[in-house]
Amino acid sequence: MLSAVERKIEQFVAELNDKEVVALYKKLPHGKRLRAKLILRIAGGNLSAVKMAAVVEMIHAASLLHDDVIDDAYVRRNKPSLNALYGNKTAIMLGDILYSKGFFELNNISAEVSRIVSNAVTQLSLGELKDVSLSQSFNTDKEVYLEMIYQKTASLIEASAGAAAVLAGKPKIPFMTYGRNLGLAFQMIDDLLDITQDSATLGKPAMHDFEEGKTTLPYIYLYEVLDETDKEKLRNLHAKKLDGEALNWLKAQFEAHQILLKCYAQARELIDEAVELMNQHGETALSDIAMEMIDREF
Repeated sequence: MLSAVERKIEQFVAELNDKEVVALYKKLPHGKRLRAKLILRIAGGNLSAVKMAAVVEMIHAASLLHDDVIDDAYVRRNKPSLNALYGNKTAIMLGDILYSKGFFELNNISAEVSRIVSNAVTQLSLGELKDVSLSQSFNTDKEVYLEMIYQKTASLIEASAGAAAVLAGKPKIPFMTYGRNLGLAFQMIDDLLDITQDSATLGKPAMHDFEEGKTTLPYIYLYEVLDETDKEKLRNLHAKKLDGEALNWLKAQFEAHQILLKCYAQARELIDEAVELMNQHGETALSDIAMEMIDREF
């Protein structure tokens, strides 16, 4: 059914009747379509579900276009990002076009689905703004971090699950809780992979997040266990270009204090809770999607 989602996105883009937009969209890497898989698994393969999956993937693509501009990221999934190829203005405008077309098509599905997804996009934008603000200094507050990743990442996955449940006539709340847990765990794993994977696998430089000023969960937990001298050293590395010595020091500290295992365990706990919740509702087929969120290399 994912092929039907791809065709629907291509149809939506073609309906804009703009050759430049069609050509630019073809340059975007598609990723794993985890949100579309989630929607189709919950709601089935009917036309409304395919349309909603297409819209959510367009919204996700738009958010990544804007994110790459905000982060000065010139590589996306081992390929040059659109802003690297055509500049920030083009990337921003293509993102705006995908957002706008997505919202237009939402109105043709249902009012409740439109409300759920639109609210998530508002949260996503608030999360992006918070992410930028937090990057200005070293953040040591885990709750602030969790709120930001809920808004920036989990809210759209939460909405995907909830809106799909509405389409399928299933109870919305447990599916949104499931989606929220998946989204939080997904971002936690993303933050771990930024540390553990090499640049070739990530499609971007390793530890790029910290260099960009982002204090993700591993750095927050590490800061909590360091002595005052090393805390100061960690703060001084924040938002700086990391040389080999700094990278080795960080990796050694993460290993010595078992920080990465602690972060993975927290993400895994969220996934286990989500799977158990769906099992209680007879939705055992959703467990593999949950595991795909956490057992990945990029």
